[in-house]
Amino acid sequence: MNPKDTMMRIVCNNQGNVAVDFSSKMPGRGAYVCKNRECVAKLIKIKGLERAFKKKVLKEVYEILLGEL
Repeated sequence: MNPKDTMMRIVCNNQGNVAVDFSSKMPGRGAYVCKNRECVAKLIKIKGLERAFKKKVLKEVYEILLGEL
């Protein structure tokens, strides 16, 4: 468990769109990942977002996550 300020939130809204939630206030189902390359790389490798949201996640979402590091 890490404090929320050390994590990035990814959200899947009611329309099924997946996006990085920079404000941590977007409505929808949220998933958190820590702000380091190792965590994001593992998330990509094990398809953690696909399992959390039960849907395909676009490559652009992962690129945004990597760009924020």
